[in-house]
Amino acid sequence: MSEHREHDDGKGREKGPHRVGQVKEVTSLANPIVKDIKALAQKKTRDETRTFIAEGLKLVIDALELGWTIRTLVYAKAAKGKSQVEQVAARTFAKGGLVLEVSEKVMSAITRRDNPQMVIGVFEQRYRPLKELRPGRGETYVALDRVRDPGNLGTIIRTADAAGASGVILVGDTTDPFSLETVRATMGSVFAVPVTKTSLADFLRWKKDAGVQVVATHLAGAVDYRTIDYAKKPVVLLMGNEQAGIPDELAREADALARIPQAGRADSLNLAIATGIMLFEARRHLLSLEASE
Repeated sequence: MSEHREHDDGKGREKGPHRVGQVKEVTSLANPIVKDIKALAQKKTRDETRTFIAEGLKLVIDALELGWTIRTLVYAKAAKGKSQVEQVAARTFAKGGLVLEVSEKVMSAITRRDNPQMVIGVFEQRYRPLKELRPGRGETYVALDRVRDPGNLGTIIRTADAAGASGVILVGDTTDPFSLETVRATMGSVFAVPVTKTSLADFLRWKKDAGVQVVATHLAGAVDYRTIDYAKKPVVLLMGNEQAGIPDELAREADALARIPQAGRADSLNLAIATGIMLFEARRHLLSLEASE
């Protein structure tokens, strides 16, 4: 890859003019670009810039192949010269992005890890508007009411990807799907699964016109989750907040209140585990339908 290099002078200033297609070598934590990237650990900054961080070469490659817009590529000096890194740098240049070659100290500061990934990317956030969701036959969505835990949300997005779901709908005040913790937990599925963010009122209005069946898990659910016909209509699996569960207003709007029978002393399941069970049960019904046709 033909490239032009600029060097950080240790005070956050680069020597020479900025040009498209250059690699900036940065060793100082005082560099203003590094400070801006580090600030993406804060939700306020992510919201203001509409960007987020993804760690790992594979994740960055997957994101680019799926058409996500990259603003900045950062790679550790030890990754210099690796063919895949060079290719990703070239693609970043082609999309008008910036490429930084940084010291291990800088990479650790950005990722807040002692043993950081060798490559990270700063990407533009992407939400799919609720009005664009027109569920079709055989599709399954997950709707999460006020999910709070980043690990739960990331695991659910990853599981939704594995189960072939068409998207995740965040209802109400939820944790940020583009936080560093959530993105890590998705293992790259945040780039493959469309995420929608909406209010409770807008979700209920959409539900009335979308031609879907909403299946909600509820401690008072009267229907065994295995007996529901998930194939008769597009399905929205409605899962409740980790502590409070689904509020009555939402429960009343569900087409079915399902329960997952349990043995032992536990009276409830972790949200991500329960969502995974529901997703793969819906998938099992759809696969059975396809096999019978």
